[in-house]
Amino acid sequence: MGGGENVPKRLNGTPQTDGTGNLVVLRWSRHPRCVGLARVELRKAMTAWGLADIADSAVLVLSELLTNTVRRAHVAPGRAIETWYQRRDKGLRIEVHDADDGSPRLSPDASAPVGGHGFALVSALADRWDVSDRIGHGESSVWAELDIPTQSHPRGGA
Repeated sequence: MGGGENVPKRLNGTPQTDGTGNLVVLRWSRHPRCVGLARVELRKAMTAWGLADIADSAVLVLSELLTNTVRRAHVAPGRAIETWYQRRDKGLRIEVHDADDGSPRLSPDASAPVGGHGFALVSALADRWDVSDRIGHGESSVWAELDIPTQSHPRGGA
């Protein structure tokens, strides 16, 4: 365990945006501590967007998506994991992109080890989620969307 390989990095320095202030893109090294750093950045963006009502759920969803990617992705040298946080009319979209050819899938086995329930948690917290393969680029992304709760459809419960 030497040198800088065990140090988490936000690879692109400052977050990239789309110019509208509705999209934040960050690049990360494949290191477990990047998950906590990414959560901090998501909370910053959500505070700026006025999305406090769904922040706790969104941070948990991001944690599960990014942790899974850090654990399973085989990111080649010079490539990184990207997180995308996008403010939408209905709420928030979170995407985690990697350079792994494999696609994550939700395990239907309820008796799977605790570490295997991340996507079940994402499914319970997010209004929508799925996996997208970028054919020809050797990349995949997993995304989740959380809607702002309304009076008729509150998030969570008592």
